[in-house]
Formats: sequence, structure tokens, C-alpha cells
Amino acid sequence: MGARPSALPRRTGRPAAPSARPGRPGLHRRDGLVTRRPLDGVYAAALTPLAADASSPDLEAVAPYLAFLASRGCHGALIFGTTGEGPSFSPAERIAVWQTAVRVREQFPNFRLLAGTGTPGLVESVELTRAAFGLDYDGVVALPPYYFRKATDEGLFRWFSELIQKAVPSDGYLLGYHIPGMTGIGFSLDLLARLKDAFPVQFAGIKDSSHDPGFARALGQRFGADLAVFTGTDSDFTLALENRAAGCITAPANLISPDLREIYDSFQEPGFSKKPGSSRAQGRVTRQRRILEKYPPFPPALKALVHRLHGFPRWPVRPPLENLQPESESALLREFSA
Repeated sequence: MGARPSALPRRTGRPAAPSARPGRPGLHRRDGLVTRRPLDGVYAAALTPLAADASSPDLEAVAPYLAFLASRGCHGALIFGTTGEGPSFSPAERIAVWQTAVRVREQFPNFRLLAGTGTPGLVESVELTRAAFGLDYDGVVALPPYYFRKATDEGLFRWFSELIQKAVPSDGYLLGYHIPGMTGIGFSLDLLARLKDAFPVQFAGIKDSSHDPGFARALGQRFGADLAVFTGTDSDFTLALENRAAGCITAPANLISPDLREIYDSFQEPGFSKKPGSSRAQGRVTRQRRILEKYPPFPPALKALVHRLHGFPRWPVRPPLENLQPESESALLREFSA
């Protein structure tokens, strides 16, 4: 697992955030250089295993499923993002899953864990974020307070400032979750710059699920490598990396992580754009994502495919989502496997 950076000097005039956790390493090194982006890589927005009646998480299945993702090249996973149906679970359920998820490190000690902690309520978001860092998670991914769609940049800055000050350790990482198509609210470039300036270590970056190539380019032009950007759009992975993205956090990575890893690894070497293997991998990724997009939303489609293709139990989804009908599942399997 990439090591954490030591905190940068703090400005006066605001309360100190929770102190760093003991036992965490200092600066992360890659190729002999010091970097402040130890989270870089390919992440799956992990599915949440459920009991057959969807009444509770299948806790015994969590760590084995994460080990499956690790074995297929994922550097880590986001637990309880959109694909994990995060808003459908109580705080107690989320924490129980996070607790059992850390067992994946017994087999894959470098596997990174991110927790989806954002809710419309600041108090609940603080409690969840504290819980995740208390379990030694590598970072959290926090939605903006999505019920309040008319919130201004000033209001969002104050909301995230309180969340960071109250819940994120001085060596902890928070990624804002930019998914305006689901939340109706997002992060402007100016808001990102202000948060990064105020919290240069703790506000690490964003998960960009806007599916907007123009926004991906604007992030690269505005921030370069100073803001850790993780694209949520597999079909734009090469574009994102060309614009200094840190990696990806995607739903299809539950199934197509080997190709995503090939793209990412090729990009770490000189002459990425000239490598035919990575170009072919991007073509496969784009094709398979577009197939999945024909069977929305992602959670039931992916749960059906991991069952049919990899032998996991037939995990259901929770309402308001619906499980795929048999005809749709068969059609999806035929297209995806072709």
C-alpha cells in the first residue's frame, strides 16, 4: 500500500483536524521521487454482497469478493459508492461491512480500501468518516449533501471544511465525489481549488463521475497532478490519464479490471500513446462499458454477471433498484461474453 504523506504546515485561524494515526508511514516514493499521490491506481466501485432476501449484507462474502478484485489487478476498492448501493444502507450496516472488508489485507496486504461516507447530513457524514479512518482505511469518498441541490460553492466549502476538520486525520485523504447526474449538485473548479488550498493534504482530490470529457480536460489544465483525479468513466480512461488523472474508480472494474490495469500500467512507462496493447485494451473497455450501459443501472447488471461468469452467489439489489429479469440477464450475458 502506498505510504501517506506527512501533513503540510497548517494555516492559523482554523481548528486542527484530528491528529495523524500512529504507525502510518511518511512520504510515498515512486521511481526515486517523492509524490503526494499514494492512492494512484485502478479501483473497483465494489458491489455489496447481500443475503438472498436483501435483508442484510452478506458479511462472510465481503473479503473473498475483494480478494477476487485484488487477484484481477485492482489496486483497491471503494466500499459503498453508487455501485455498492451506499445510500441504501444504514450507518451500522456500512460500518459492519467496512469492519469485515479489512480481512482482505490478510491475503493482499497492499490492497487499498476507500469508504463511501457521504450523506446529506453533516453529523452522519462525520460519524461515518471517523469510523472509516478508525478502521485504518486509506481514504474516504464523500458525496456533497445531495438533498440540498441549490447549495452554493460557499455553502459546500463550509460543509466540507467542517467534515474535514472534524473527521479526517491530518494524514488522511478525502476525495470529493462528483456525480452530478445522480446528486444534482457537484464541484466547480473554483470550489475544488479552494478546498485544495485550505486542506492541501486532506482534500486529496475527486472521483469524477460526470462522464464529461471536457471536465476531465479542464481538471488537467487547472490542477495538473496537484489534484488526484479518479475518473469514473472507463471509456475515458486514456483521456483522463493524458490529463494527469491519478487513476480510475469504476463500476465495470468489477469485471474488466485486467484491461484497465493494462492501460494504467502502460501509462506509467514512456511512449504510452504509441503502445498498441494499451490502445486495444481501451477499445475493449469502451465496448464492454457501452454494453453495460444498455442495461442500467449498473448494480443489478454487474451482480448478474459476476454470478454467471465467476460463480459468486446471485446477490440481489435493494429497492428501489430491481434485479434483472431473466430475459435481460441472458441478453446481457450473450453480448458481454461475445
